[in-house]
Amino acid sequence: MKEDHGHQITTALRKSEDRFRQVVEAAPNAMVMANAAGLIEMVNAQAERVFGYSRQEMLGQPVEILVPERFRHIHPALRNMFNSAPRSRPMGGGRDLFARRKDGSEFPVEIGLNPIDTEDGPMVLSAIVDISDRKQKEERIQAALREKDILLGEIHHRVKNNLQLVDSLLDLQASQIDDPAVLGMLRDSQNRIRSMVLIHQTLYQSKDFAKVDFANFLDSLLSTLVASYGMESDRVGLTVNTVEVYLPLSAAIPCGLVVNELITNAFKHAFPDHRRGRITVDLTDEGNGQVGLAVSDDGIGIPADLDIEQTATLGLQLVSLLTDQLGGTVSIQRADPTRFVLRFPTQR
Repeated sequence: MKEDHGHQITTALRKSEDRFRQVVEAAPNAMVMANAAGLIEMVNAQAERVFGYSRQEMLGQPVEILVPERFRHIHPALRNMFNSAPRSRPMGGGRDLFARRKDGSEFPVEIGLNPIDTEDGPMVLSAIVDISDRKQKEERIQAALREKDILLGEIHHRVKNNLQLVDSLLDLQASQIDDPAVLGMLRDSQNRIRSMVLIHQTLYQSKDFAKVDFANFLDSLLSTLVASYGMESDRVGLTVNTVEVYLPLSAAIPCGLVVNELITNAFKHAFPDHRRGRITVDLTDEGNGQVGLAVSDDGIGIPADLDIEQTATLGLQLVSLLTDQLGGTVSIQRADPTRFVLRFPTQR
């Protein structure tokens, strides 16, 4: 009875081993099994196709024949490290892996390592996938993305140049006009154009053409406005408090124009008769995808008899229209300090 039982166990083990070999043989990936000494004990048909060796040429050989020559000197140490703590895992830990064919050519691979206990001792079964096609596709995608970035950068550069051309044309026009009111309107229009120029310049200089670093843009815009209106820094101070906020172009342009209008309005009206004071700009992240932008000043305030809702002032009309475009809201405090607060979503 004992002999029959032993025979049954042996037969079952043999059948199990046969099934295992059949599964390995039919696997779609190259399968290579090596013993603790690193000698190849078993390969499948796909391994023959992938590496270009016949089965007889691989069996009994060191597994290093499948490793590029430049990596062969470190491979035994890596095998020993795996054998000291064997577990199923991918090989390489994020590194790019390469294998070598019989003809000496190399190709990129992904390798899964699986420890197996056999009658002949512990073995390591490697599942090897040739990822040449995937790598080529990834390289083509990366090349396409680089071309797209170059194209987008060129577009922003050209838009900026075209806007600067319009700015220059307005300069030429202004040189032929003596009416201070008309000159003021031209200067306001130039500042609106320069605000858009700066947004495209900020994008052109950035690594992400989809989002504007709005804090960086504000620093450039405020310097431009101070120079444009000739405000003496010792008479009207300017404080800017910002956090890191990135806006898509669809939000950055109207928001930039709103800032332009509000600061221009403060420069022109808040400090008459050489009055001293300060303008403060606060850019905040309100959370939940909301941005807050506040422009305040300690100037004379908005007159009580001025109906802000019905005013014909182009600047305030633009603020209202641009706020609607942003899908935001604007609140106004007339004095002590005068304060405009714009809140809007970064994405719509």
